Amino acid sequence: MSLHPRVAIVTGGGRGIGRAMALALAGAGARVIVSSARENAEIAAVADEAERRCGERRIVAMVADVTRDGDCARLVAAATDCFGRLDVLVNNAGRGMKYVSETFITEPTRFWDVAPETWRMVIDTNVVGPFLMARAAAPVMIAAGWGRIVNISMNHETMRRRGFSPYGPSKAALDSETIIWAQDLAGTGVTVNALLPGGVTLTGMIPDGVAPELRAQALDPAIMARRSSGSPPSGRTASPAGASSPPAGGRTSPKRKPPRPRRTWPGGRLGRTGAPPARAIAGPPAARAGERRALPAPRRRASGPASSRRESP
Repeated sequence: MSLHPRVAIVTGGGRGIGRAMALALAGAGARVIVSSARENAEIAAVADEAERRCGERRIVAMVADVTRDGDCARLVAAATDCFGRLDVLVNNAGRGMKYVSETFITEPTRFWDVAPETWRMVIDTNVVGPFLMARAAAPVMIAAGWGRIVNISMNHETMRRRGFSPYGPSKAALDSETIIWAQDLAGTGVTVNALLPGGVTLTGMIPDGVAPELRAQALDPAIMARRSSGSPPSGRTASPAGASSPPAGGRTSPKRKPPRPRRTWPGGRLGRTGAPPARAIAGPPAARAGERRALPAPRRRASGPASSRRESP
């Protein structure tokens, strides 16, 4: 599948998941803006790697901090100025638990031991950053009548995992943003979805001191650069593990694969070595624009002594 002449922005594109997705998009023919808050050398290396693979310059590297609305507007302007359009936004930039503690995997940090400035830094990057980027990109996509916003998320188990504040709460907030924004954009031609790898992934968020046997269990970030058949409705979560080609706007869901043994990570499950089936982020699918859904009738209590009362359907 060719993505030419699509144009994408991938935040946090210098390493890990962002790097894999940027190279896959460029390899499929898209033009890509990759950003990093500080590491210019990393994103420049990604642009050079894409040029070697593709035979032409398809990636533009830019230093930009997604927690600053001016930098987010500058990224969107770069896409339209360089390539005349913006079709895809991948909100990948994020900060993880290693900013709280290098030993967070084996020694959970209690929430009251987290420094307030660290909490704000993670929330600003993982929650405010995607908002500022989507806010800057949405008007351009709406005007074009087409667009794909992809928020990189993680599984619900990690969101609720002991000792994972503020990373878990930040990703729970991102899932909520995904659902709400998808509804806000209904009918515009712009969709919003969350994409997750299906398990712990070997990115810069994993501290260097993690034991080799644990690192060996982690997924390769390249798994996020694969495509599968089918796509979830806007506002849903999908996982590309087990798929086979670059994403078209990131709207992917896994192909079914035979079950594999589960592996464990300290404090919780790593998940299958493949990915779980695509699932809704929360509850039943949202009603379509203009559609009304009735709430279930309240249950009635049977009359009689309190000791013998029971609920009837």
